Amino acid sequence: MEIIRAKNSGFCFGVRKAVETAYEETEKSDGNLYTHGQLIHNRDVTDELERKGARIIEDLSEVPGGSTVIVRSHGETKAFYQEAEQDGIRLVDTTCPFVSRIHDLVSEAHAQGKHVVIIGDPEHPEVIGTNGWCDDGAIVLHEPADADNFPYRSAFVVCQTTLRQAAFQEIIDRLEAQNVELEIHNTICNATTERQNAAAELAKTCDAMVVIGGKNSSNTRKLYEICRKYCPKTFFAENISDLPLKELKKCIRIGVAAGASTPERTIKEVTTVMSDNITNETANSMEAFMDEIDASLRLPHSGEIVTGKVDQVNDDEVIVNLGCKKDGILTAREVTLEEGQTLTDMFHVGDEIQAKVIKTDDNDGGILLSKKRLEVNKHWDEINEALENKSNIEVKVVRVVKGGVIAAYKEVSGFIPLSQLSNRYVESADEFMGQVLTVKVSRVDQRRGRAVFSHKAVLAEERQKKLDQIWDTLKVDDIVEGTVMRFTDYGAFVDLGGIDGLLHISEISWGKLKHPDEVLSIGQKINVKILNMNREKGKISLGLKQTTPEPWSVINDTYHVDQIVKGKVVQLKEYGAFVELKPGLDGLVHISEVANKHVNNISDELTLGQEVYTKILDIDTNRRRISLSMKQVPEDYQPEDEEAPAEAEAEAPAEEETAEDAE
Repeated sequence: MEIIRAKNSGFCFGVRKAVETAYEETEKSDGNLYTHGQLIHNRDVTDELERKGARIIEDLSEVPGGSTVIVRSHGETKAFYQEAEQDGIRLVDTTCPFVSRIHDLVSEAHAQGKHVVIIGDPEHPEVIGTNGWCDDGAIVLHEPADADNFPYRSAFVVCQTTLRQAAFQEIIDRLEAQNVELEIHNTICNATTERQNAAAELAKTCDAMVVIGGKNSSNTRKLYEICRKYCPKTFFAENISDLPLKELKKCIRIGVAAGASTPERTIKEVTTVMSDNITNETANSMEAFMDEIDASLRLPHSGEIVTGKVDQVNDDEVIVNLGCKKDGILTAREVTLEEGQTLTDMFHVGDEIQAKVIKTDDNDGGILLSKKRLEVNKHWDEINEALENKSNIEVKVVRVVKGGVIAAYKEVSGFIPLSQLSNRYVESADEFMGQVLTVKVSRVDQRRGRAVFSHKAVLAEERQKKLDQIWDTLKVDDIVEGTVMRFTDYGAFVDLGGIDGLLHISEISWGKLKHPDEVLSIGQKINVKILNMNREKGKISLGLKQTTPEPWSVINDTYHVDQIVKGKVVQLKEYGAFVELKPGLDGLVHISEVANKHVNNISDELTLGQEVYTKILDIDTNRRRISLSMKQVPEDYQPEDEEAPAEAEAEAPAEEETAEDAE
């Protein structure tokens, strides 16, 4: 039997850089270190990083200011970097250089008004990140059929770095068949192409192929598909526990390929286990045969589960015939007894019982047995069942350790990482000591006696149920109350009772704003209108200005020709100045109407932000234009509310007011 490893297997340059950088950051971390999503698609690596203190988050809102967040090799959106800067978060950028180049290409093309097309999986982090560099305006083509009926006559094309060349070319052919003018940038990573080609060539010559890597890794799945095309006996192995050794023993030539997120140690571990278990099959078979011959002569070993018949029973111990030269001894302390119950109540001579060997010699020639420790196996079965069914169990926190806590499920102890204790940031696990928590089982290794629990997953599930209820109560065009939570340059996020909606800056006021804080404040309660909902992406678009009439629709209720009004200068042009009467209503003061003299330069007379009184000369509702004049406002004009001090008005005789009214 021969095991052959494909060329270019394992970490690519970008992934290696990301992993090495992450390990370096854990060494100097002060406890506030995070990765945005899984750093790479390999559970062994991400679990180890988490044990070292690099916790996984899904959103920057989960981390406090001053924290460090590692940007994975897939890259992130432009908005992600802006949000991190605004929140005072330090970023350690490990974006693959090939991906960064795609971001630059897309950003430049978008700025030039080109129609950006990304060929790849729309759900893949790399594609999502790339789309963020053109304001999420790219058309993402995943399958060849997606390219049919393309809406534009030209396109600027890039692709996911891990895409198969054949898939890329098929979509290009579909676009060209529609006479679309293409500017093509084949951004498939050379390392990806070389890895796929090497795996394909090896698969053609082997009886079986083993593809090593994370099952949620895009490039590893593509390797698996390529190998299976040429070698039907292709197996996916995340680690040694997934190896189909019985099937592989039937093969003479076995090929091994590994994805870009697969560590070297995992590849070596898999190949070593295959070599030890398959190459030595003959020797192992002979050894097993000899073991069968000796089975009836040997004594059971520690940890073995044995079955025997009860020979004697008293209040202190049970003597069990195990069918070998020594009897088994089951003491009262190794049996779970109810209050007041004795061994003679539970066991009788001739009963067949099952127990676990804890010692092969008690110094008196007996084999010590335990029923309690056998029950632990049942508890493990319950934990495995909870893992398989994704059901909840209750555990008690019994000890605080580095990086988390130890929690007990009956007789089994498991680990809860600090990042999985809560859906909020936890600085110290001491507050959870002695608490009973509802958890989900996230990982089980019964052979090593290890289980990993997550309380955060239960809280996330409960929160999702609440979110679903909120989603069910909301609909487009509803006007709802919300609380302003935070600002960005492009808008404000408003809490609608558990779900955040985006109030874009263009939807805040009928007028123009430079920043949302011009009219809003953090914590402010506002009524907003739901403009759009995307439940799949968890996005809600809101509008504030829609809760008030559009200014032009009610202009005749407020303004009329010859009326003198107060406004603010918002724009200066060579031909005049635009004055804002109210948000969404601007009027033009032509340069000839600024002053009772010839004006050469408008900026000599007016400044931005200056408040002025103007007279309305004309209102054109069809063209949405208002003509204003400053020079036609009397020099001594003073609005009624500023005409006289309040005390003077109070002292004015009623007769004078009547006379003025009569006039």
